[in-house]
Amino acid sequence: MFTLDQLRGFVAVAEELHFGRAAERLRMTQPPLSRQIQKLERSVGVQLLDRDNRNVELTTAGAAFLTEARRLLGLADGALDHVRRIHAGSAGTVRIGFTATAAFGVLPSLLNRVGAAYPEIDLDLYEMVTREQIDGLLTGDLDLGLARPPFDTSTFASRLLHREALLLALPSQHRLAHADGPVAPADLANEPLIMHAQTRARYFYDLVVRLIPVDDQFVVHSVSQVLTMLWLVAAGRGIAFVPASATGLGIDGVSYREIEGLPAAPVELHLLWLRDAGNPALRMLLDAMQVADH
Repeated sequence: MFTLDQLRGFVAVAEELHFGRAAERLRMTQPPLSRQIQKLERSVGVQLLDRDNRNVELTTAGAAFLTEARRLLGLADGALDHVRRIHAGSAGTVRIGFTATAAFGVLPSLLNRVGAAYPEIDLDLYEMVTREQIDGLLTGDLDLGLARPPFDTSTFASRLLHREALLLALPSQHRLAHADGPVAPADLANEPLIMHAQTRARYFYDLVVRLIPVDDQFVVHSVSQVLTMLWLVAAGRGIAFVPASATGLGIDGVSYREIEGLPAAPVELHLLWLRDAGNPALRMLLDAMQVADH
């Protein structure tokens, strides 16, 4: 079997058509180069070069083999370069979990920024709620999450990525859908409520009950996905409290209103990853995000 050094020697001689110049180009002496070519010809079983004391010419088989030799060297050099870039983090794969509402505005912006900085990092995307993302990070199925707090800070590192308002979603024909100004929480008394599930949507559940008086007796549905909440609102099943990014879901029959007395942007979205994560491409992605934020 021939070696890469033999291929490089053959390509140099084939291009120079002179053993002396080829040896100089390869920074070696002529005798070992001649031995490389002889070993290569024995390996492939055909004569690749016609040579005498004055001239070196490619045989027909040698001309055909030159094309393949160049291709093989290109593949070998490309593979080495790719492995080095993966080791350095400038290539590779990062598996990202994201919440449904993160797909509107926040996620595309992140993908564009990373793609511009490191176009050879592949980004695999998985839509899932925060709890599923945390499980995926712990099992190694994910490298990065776009998730809601709280997190175990001894296990996870995080970075605040985005803040946004909490809005009221209500059927478009609701009496409050077109009222002037923000809606007061008192105006929502006795309204059927589609609420975030206390376990599977813990972040939004805790946020809503902290900011708005919620009477459990008026909760008609508890769900974990914002998209499901909006479908139920559109069907007239009740009202709901959703992040402002939910307006990008484009659900017909739903209107959105500001809520009186709430902080301007209480809803947080964080980048989340394991503190001991070993994926070099993840580190490069986080560095790219850090630079873009400054």
